[in-house]
Amino acid sequence: MYAPASTRSWQAGRERVLYRISDYRDCQSHGPTIAERVWTAWWQDSGLKVGDVAEHLQDMTNPHKLPTGFVAHDGDDYVGSAFLIHCDLEERPQYLPWVAALWVEEGRRRSGVARALMQAATQRAAELGHEASYLCCQRDLEAYYINCGWTVLERGVGKHDLTMLTFSTNI
Repeated sequence: MYAPASTRSWQAGRERVLYRISDYRDCQSHGPTIAERVWTAWWQDSGLKVGDVAEHLQDMTNPHKLPTGFVAHDGDDYVGSAFLIHCDLEERPQYLPWVAALWVEEGRRRSGVARALMQAATQRAAELGHEASYLCCQRDLEAYYINCGWTVLERGVGKHDLTMLTFSTNI
């Protein structure tokens, strides 16, 4: 079963930034912040309310099934989060599971947090018996994910012209 990542550090100039990756079920106090970040980034114009996203987080407390989530935190400070869900792209429901809602606070970006969150999610996918994980992104982020080990499966998907990528879990 997935074990939380050890504390990681990053040297930014003279400032040392520490964070830990934990299962969402162990960090539910960050739920309101996660819901607000996810809603603002992806759902604000959809008609959903922040409370709808917060309600969805309640489904992420069973480590043995989807959906599940991961939180990067520095003590009580929220650093970022990611979900592992059934489907993130309605045009491709046959693929499962999806790394979704990957978010890192602006001041903590470019420090390996996103990569660590993706690693936690893909590791959990492997533990749940999945040979691959999937992710979709805007075309301008495609190179980042390729650099993190993801492979493009398809481009130009759906009304948002998304790129669909896959990551082999090698189980």
